[in-house]
This record gives sequence, C-alpha cells and structure tokens, in this order.
Amino acid sequence: MKILTLLLVLLYPVIVCGQLLEIPQSGQAPTKTFLTETTKPRAVVLLFIGGDGVLDLKSDGSTSKQNPLIRSAGLWQSYGINAVLVDSPYDLGDARRGNVRSKPEHLGRVEGVVKYYKNKFNAPVWIFGHSMGTVTAIQFANQRESAGAVSGIVIAGTHIGETLSNGFGKPVMAIHHQKEACAATPISASESIIKGRSKETKSELVMIDGGENVGLPCMGLAYHGFNKVEDQMVGAAAKFILEN
Repeated sequence: MKILTLLLVLLYPVIVCGQLLEIPQSGQAPTKTFLTETTKPRAVVLLFIGGDGVLDLKSDGSTSKQNPLIRSAGLWQSYGINAVLVDSPYDLGDARRGNVRSKPEHLGRVEGVVKYYKNKFNAPVWIFGHSMGTVTAIQFANQRESAGAVSGIVIAGTHIGETLSNGFGKPVMAIHHQKEACAATPISASESIIKGRSKETKSELVMIDGGENVGLPCMGLAYHGFNKVEDQMVGAAAKFILEN
C-alpha cells in the first residue's frame, strides 16, 4: 500500500490535509483514492465524479477536473465524516459515448474500495455519485450489494434512464438543482428513483436552488455542478447519512 501525506488545494476554496492511497487491484493498475480524514469518523463517504470518471490524481493530490465533489471534499470533516475521492485508471465513458460503469471490472474496483475503507475505519460506508457517477452508485447497489457492504447511497444530478432495484433496501438520497439544464440529467431522473422506492425503505429527494451558472449546462460550474452551493449539497447529504 502506497501512502503519501500531502495537501490538496481545492477550488472551493479550502486547503485540506489528506492522504493519497492506492488500493491494489489484482493483475491491474491500482485504484487511486484521496482520503480527507477526521478523528473518530462517524461514517465514510466514497465520492465518484461524473464525466469519464478519471481524476488523474497527481502525486500532490491535485486534479484538473471541475466537479462539486472535488470542490467540497473538505466540507465533510465538520460533520465527522471521512471523505474519499475515488479515481479511475481508465476512461469510464460518458453520456455521449456510452459508459462502462455497469461492467464487472469497474464494479469490482468499487467493491475493493468499499471493503478497504470499511475495514480501515470500522464505520458505515456510503457511496455518493454525481452526474455519471450516479451510474456507479446505482449499478453497485443493483449488482454488488448482496453482501451488505454499503450503508446507503447518495446521488446528485442523476443520469437519465437509471433504475434502482427494489432488492436494494438501504437508504437512498437524491439531490438535484432546481435550475438543472443538462439534458442528460433532468430533475425527473432523481424524482423517478425516489418515487420508485418502496414505503419500507428510507429515501429522500432534496432540491437545491441558488449558486452560479457558468459555462455549458452539463459541466461542473453550471447549476448542474451545484456551483457555489456545494455546502448545501454536502449539508443535506451529511444529515441524511448520520440519521440513517
């Protein structure tokens, strides 16, 4: 296990102390993760960005990607939650080119990261996906949750067409921006996931307003990326995680 202590300068803006940890993957490149740790964590949240899923974390923990999960990684500390940015060593595709987030190789990597952090901290582990990252969260819940590894999932800016199996009985939160304008992630996608949950399962839909809208509608600085309201996104998710 390769561990580097470093500083990650986030765009939110805040400076976060953390560690770059590489999770071994049998016969393949390891999975890079960046851990922002708090003392006596009450939970661990694994963060999966959208787009191609590649953070390309450097040795100093930096990344060129613009995503609300990256910008807000340091905000989880105030809730007593460890946040983990999860990289991919290869392109996972996107809404235009198709994606491989439902494939066994990707979900196997996710399972390895879940098990590693569950064993490391002996605390509840949650998956949080944004945009195309919601596909990772939902497909893991559908295909790999038979062992009960995660305590729940959070999806933000849900990708269109995704469905969550009723076989997944853990808590689910969906977060969406009221002014979402990305055609691939309409508000109805989050609404559909929550409406489809059985009455016996805990679920919640949170709508967020405000912030700034910059650039193309499906990019990280648009309303789609919860630009300037990342604190509201994290606050809602943290409350749900700690209550469930």
